[in-house]
Amino acid sequence: MQRPDEAREEFLSGGDLERSERAALRRVAGLSTELADVSEVEYRRLRLERVVLVGVWTDGDVADAEASLAELARLAETAGSEVLDGLVQRRQRPDPATYIGSGKVLELRDLVADSGADTVICDGELSPGQLRQLEDKLKVKVIDRTALILDIFASHARSREGKAQVELAQLRYLLPRLRGWGDAMSRQAGGQMGNGGIGTRGPGETKLETDRRRIHKRISKLRREILDMSRMRETKRGRRIANEIPSVAIAGYTNAGKSSLLNAITGADVLVEDALFATLDPTTRRGTTPDGRTLTYTDTVGFVRHLPHQLVDAFHSTLEEVGEAQLLVHVVDGADPRPERQVSSVRDVLAEITKDRDEQMPPELLVVNKTDAADEVAVARLRHLLPGAVFVSARTGAGIEALRERIAELIPRPDSLVEVFVPYTDGRLAARLHAEGEVLEERHSDEGTTIRARVGESLAAELADSLVEAAAD
Repeated sequence: MQRPDEAREEFLSGGDLERSERAALRRVAGLSTELADVSEVEYRRLRLERVVLVGVWTDGDVADAEASLAELARLAETAGSEVLDGLVQRRQRPDPATYIGSGKVLELRDLVADSGADTVICDGELSPGQLRQLEDKLKVKVIDRTALILDIFASHARSREGKAQVELAQLRYLLPRLRGWGDAMSRQAGGQMGNGGIGTRGPGETKLETDRRRIHKRISKLRREILDMSRMRETKRGRRIANEIPSVAIAGYTNAGKSSLLNAITGADVLVEDALFATLDPTTRRGTTPDGRTLTYTDTVGFVRHLPHQLVDAFHSTLEEVGEAQLLVHVVDGADPRPERQVSSVRDVLAEITKDRDEQMPPELLVVNKTDAADEVAVARLRHLLPGAVFVSARTGAGIEALRERIAELIPRPDSLVEVFVPYTDGRLAARLHAEGEVLEERHSDEGTTIRARVGESLAAELADSLVEAAAD
């Protein structure tokens, strides 16, 4: 007899199962373990509980500063923490020693003590010196925006490639910040007479030097693995190009609804969750245009303001899907208070990727999602601000058909016009003409079907060699 929980699992989709797996284990507040020592290449994993946020406002207006801190709060909550308070300081530039200045550090220390917080998160990337100074003065754990995002990526990565990319980014971030807690890291790993332990370089080597050497070794290995996996990705991409199947890359700000849009267009079953960076691994699904042409949609990793450069470098092979696509569908969160900032942030990262590869960006189609949750006035402003954009709601399905038609207009059409006779016994060729080409006309006879279609160059060459002559006879 089947148990109730087993019967229930049969009706769970792939996204539901992944969401259930994530919810199965949560951080428990108050059960933190401070590391007294760091050995080998352990990354200092974040066990966030009760946090205070701190930001430095250097440019823009106060709304920009508050929006950045609000986004940091969402990142902290995604990582499993409880945000107690948030502070923003107006400065021309961050203090090189303590990020916020020595006087403000004392105020922050009092706030941390009064609130019972055990972690301070800074809305920027801290230097090793700033990190050390703040932890010494505040007496609690201090992390920066980059470490927070890396922690979220580490918990959400599922594929082998995604895990390797995140680990590479973590190690590159950790390497310049590797230091001892107390005097533990200054111990000698080797003996005075050369009786060093296995794996150490020699007498007199400190644990800090040993860890750095092992990190460099691990980084080299990860780079080789990612290179091998990127070659496999290029092979798959090459097959699609050889088959002349147009590709559409879906990019955009994190939590803008890219995965929801992919599901709505193709009927895929990709994880959808109201959280930042819910999906990291790129997902490619096959779809069709309203006129019957086949194309592929690739959902890429989401972007965010000040995306750590370590992540951009590590996910370079994944983000190359954007540069190789024939069309870029740029998804914008219509319910966000300042969606234009999302657009500029995404475009900055994409420009960096294509510049490194000396490529041109594919044509861009802006898609404003979540119109069902946006205010009518805000939607009207966006229509004026983003002319040519398509407005949809992946949740309700509004505008999805108009989007599919717009995509069909923008993707390249096959160049060669052919007219071939396909016998009824050759159903495979007829299906291929419908899948890879654009069928314009079909005329049926007793022996078969005469199909007039636009096809790619490779298929046109095959037809010219065989079926065209047979049709003429």
